[in-house]
Amino acid sequence: MLRGVTEPTTPEEFFAGQPLGLATYEWIRSRVAELGGAEVRVTASQVAFRRRQGFAFLWRPDQYLADPDAEVVLTLVLDRHDPSPRFTEVVHPGRQWAHHLAVRDVADLDDEVDGWLREAYEDAG
Repeated sequence: MLRGVTEPTTPEEFFAGQPLGLATYEWIRSRVAELGGAEVRVTASQVAFRRRQGFAFLWRPDQYLADPDAEVVLTLVLDRHDPSPRFTEVVHPGRQWAHHLAVRDVADLDDEVDGWLREAYEDAG
C-alpha cells in the first residue's frame, strides 16, 4: 500500500469515481443475495465474493494497465473451462479456471453472465 493512501474498506470506496464499477458490484451483490448470500471482502486490489472459497472478483484494470479498455473486470472461478469468446482471458492456475470478463457497459451483465455467476456460486460450495 502506498504511504498516505487509505485502503478502501467498502465497495463504494473501492469504486469511488467509477459508476460502472459500482453498478457492476450492485448487480453481482443482488444476484448473490438471491442465491443465498456470500461474504464480501474488500482489499486494495479487488472486491471478492466468497463462500467456502472465492468465486467472483471485481477489480479495476486501471490499477495495473496504462491504457485499460474497461473500467471493471469480473473474474468468475469455475470448475471447468468455458470457451465463450466473451472472456478476455481464461487461466488455469490450479484445480479451477479463472474467467476474466471485461465489463464495458451494464448491458454486458446479462442472462449468460448470470448463469456463469450461479455456476461459480455453486462451485464455491
